[in-house]
Amino acid sequence: MAGFRVPGTLTEGLRLIPHPAVMLILEFGPTPSTVHDGANGLHRGSLVAGPGFGSGGGVRAWGEHVECVQVRLSPVVAGTILGVGPADLTGAMVSLEDLWGRAASRIREQLGGIPSWEERFVFMEALLLARRREARTPADPAVIWAWNRIVESKGLVRVDRLADDLGWSRKRLWSRFRSAIGIPPKHAVRLARFDHAVHRLVAGTGAADVAAAGGYCDQSHLHRDVMAFTGATPATVVAEPFLTVDDRAWPTPGPQPPTRPLAHSRIRSPGGHDLRCDHVAEVCGS
Repeated sequence: MAGFRVPGTLTEGLRLIPHPAVMLILEFGPTPSTVHDGANGLHRGSLVAGPGFGSGGGVRAWGEHVECVQVRLSPVVAGTILGVGPADLTGAMVSLEDLWGRAASRIREQLGGIPSWEERFVFMEALLLARRREARTPADPAVIWAWNRIVESKGLVRVDRLADDLGWSRKRLWSRFRSAIGIPPKHAVRLARFDHAVHRLVAGTGAADVAAAGGYCDQSHLHRDVMAFTGATPATVVAEPFLTVDDRAWPTPGPQPPTRPLAHSRIRSPGGHDLRCDHVAEVCGS
C-alpha cells in the first residue's frame, strides 16, 4: 500500500507500468486524476484494474494536485475484498463506485478528512481486512498454489510442470486459472518474469545479465518483452517514475511491524513536477 501526492500538474501524463497484481486506487485530493487506457477508455476518480493493466505502454494518468492511496492486491484475495474477481476485470479499469456504490464516496470523504499518511494507511488496512473477513467466497486453493508458485519463482516455472504437480491437464489448469485470475497461466508467468526483470534493470543490472538470469532466450527476447509490456526499450524504461520509486513504495516484506517509520521519496514527473510517495508494509496478501 502506498500514498502518492502530485503537488502540481501532470501535463504530459505518467505511464502506468503493468504489475502482477490487482490495482486499487482511492483518490481523495481536491481534483480527481484522469486515466486513459490508450484506446477509448477514459476514467476519472477511484478505480480498480486487473493484473497486467497498462500492458502496451498506452495507459497514462493526468491530473492536478492529485492525492491517492494505491493498493496492490494479490489476485487470489482481490475478489474477496473487492466483491469482483480479477476475471471480471480482464486487465481493464473499472470505477470503484460501480463496485462499491456510495461506500466509495464515503471512503473518499473519510480519507480526505484524515490529517496524516500514517492514519490513512491504518484506516485503509482496517477497511480492507474487514472486507476480507466478511467475504463468503474463498479462492480456489489449487489456483492460489499455482499463482504463488509463479510469483515466488519470478516467472521461472513451466506451465506444464504446474499442471503435472496439480495432477491436472494443461486445459484444466488454463480454464480454472483464467476463471479465477483473469489471465491464462502462461501470461501470468510472462508477467511475473517481466516484473522481476524490469526491476533488476532499474536497480542497475545490465540487460545481458538480466536476460540470462531471468529465463529469457537472449537479450533481444528481453527487449521484445519489455517493449510489449511498456512500450519502452530496456534502456529507457529504467527512468519511468513509478518504477524508480517502487522499491520504496513497495518494500520487500521483512520482520518490521507495519507501523515502522514511513520512507519518503520524490521523483520527477514527465512534466517536471514532483511525485511524492510514502509507504507502509504490505496488507491483505498484496
